[in-house]
Amino acid sequence: MSDQVIIIGGGLAGLSAANRALGLGLKVTVLEQGSDADYFCNSRIAGGIVHVAFRDVTKDVEDIRGTVSGQTGENDATAHAGLLAEEGARALAWIREEGAKFIKGGQFEFMRWIMAPPRRRTAGLDWKGRGPDVTLRRLTANLEERGGTLRRGVRGKELIIEDGKVTGVITDAGERIAAHAVVIADGGFQANPDLVRKYISPLPEKLIQRGAGTGFGAGMLMAEAAGAALVGMDRFYGHLLGQQAFENDQLWPYPIIDPIAQASILVDKSGSRFTDEGLGGVYMANEVAKLDDPLAATAIFDEAVWTGIAADNRYPPCMNPVFEQAGGTVLQAPDLAGLAAQIGVPADALDRTVNEYNAAITSGAVSSLSPARSTHRAEAQPITTGPFRAIPVCAGITYTMGGIAIDRDGKAQHRDGGAIAGLYAAGSSTGGFEGGPNAAYIGGLSKAIVTGMRAAESIAGKSE
Repeated sequence: MSDQVIIIGGGLAGLSAANRALGLGLKVTVLEQGSDADYFCNSRIAGGIVHVAFRDVTKDVEDIRGTVSGQTGENDATAHAGLLAEEGARALAWIREEGAKFIKGGQFEFMRWIMAPPRRRTAGLDWKGRGPDVTLRRLTANLEERGGTLRRGVRGKELIIEDGKVTGVITDAGERIAAHAVVIADGGFQANPDLVRKYISPLPEKLIQRGAGTGFGAGMLMAEAAGAALVGMDRFYGHLLGQQAFENDQLWPYPIIDPIAQASILVDKSGSRFTDEGLGGVYMANEVAKLDDPLAATAIFDEAVWTGIAADNRYPPCMNPVFEQAGGTVLQAPDLAGLAAQIGVPADALDRTVNEYNAAITSGAVSSLSPARSTHRAEAQPITTGPFRAIPVCAGITYTMGGIAIDRDGKAQHRDGGAIAGLYAAGSSTGGFEGGPNAAYIGGLSKAIVTGMRAAESIAGKSE
């Protein structure tokens, strides 16, 4: 048996696992499907904000844990979410020791740690030379300086199992690579339409890839074939985007429609509300994806929201005027009947929906709406000031939240109980941290670093 560790995936989770393992004296080879030096992956094009449940990771652990618990509730899909609160500060300190640079990016607490240099306040995709790209390049250089190997253009196809233990990987080219342990870290399954159809949406072609589109769930499928349990497969991290993003690359991954929709309402093709907008954009994107027609949802709002919340530039980039400048269309009409005609919904139904919503705000009873409207994340704003506006939305899927069930040390769990010897997982290939009934988003970059570190430490017998 080889004494090396094979890591499948060269994103932030994989490179974190690799460098931590090398620092603990292990031999490491990373297999990355991308062939370019700056291979495309979600980590490289991420926003670069390291947070846990939108909290500064260096704050009081128990306080952050309480925030996490309040967002996730109690369910198997988020059973390990508290680990990110416990390990967030250590993960940040470690990645800074590895050479990652950070700035404070805004007045919101969760913007305290943004990888430098930050993305510009602009629409569209902006990643070359930005913080996450620079960080991945730094981690790659560290790996090579420590004697590790990064093999680009290599895909894992099957795990080698001997006497119940994972002892290596077979590549798609048929090469057999022996290993002491294997770490699956190749991301989620958001770019695999068959898996998305099975777990997320009836029409995956009507969801837009908001990330790199390179996560096919290959590592997860290999682990499942080896007996691994899967958990939390029905949720994803993403945001609401304008439907024109399918044809206009300037409209993804930013700007997002979330702030407008969570302050106002989303309606379906019947002109009725269908979800709790107050639970935020990630939740709404998941609910839009579940619709029989995921392109049948529209955000309805008024002039006050458009010139107020939509123009708030504290979280870049704002909707107004960036969305229209980037080529997005905001429909408007002097009355609701005219707006209903433009979006193709029954005028009487839209009028009834808006009137019921406004009346609930006036009486302080938005929780009595059907569906109920929560307010702990976003206050409901009335739709009363003309012109009335609408944006047809789509669900932008960035990464799937479910995946391989692991324990706190990254050991893959067998569907029949216990750990699978020699098999570990990290990052978005794992489940148990995010999702659940509230589609709780806890922090993809923090999850990547924490789980990558802990998997390496577990393999080296140095679990903390």
